[in-house]
Amino acid sequence: MAEKKLTFEQAMGRLEEIVAQLETGDHSLENALSLYEEGAKLMKQCAAMLDKAEQKVLKLRTDANGELVAEPFVPKE
Repeated sequence: MAEKKLTFEQAMGRLEEIVAQLETGDHSLENALSLYEEGAKLMKQCAAMLDKAEQKVLKLRTDANGELVAEPFVPKE
C-alpha cells in the first residue's frame, strides 16, 4: 500500500505527537522504536520539503538601471 503524502504541517504535527508520546515513557521498547523510526522518516520528509522551499525563495535586488531582478536566494552564514 502506498503511503499518503503529508503536507509539511501534517508531518510536523505528527512528529510533535510522536515526541510527546515518547516523552511519556509509557511504551514498550518495540513500540518506542517503531515510533522513533516513524519520527525519523518524518524528519527526513520535513527537511526535504524545507530544502525544496528554500530553493524556490528568490532574493529581489535592484540592478544598475534601477530594475528589479530576481536571483537565487543564498543564505548568509
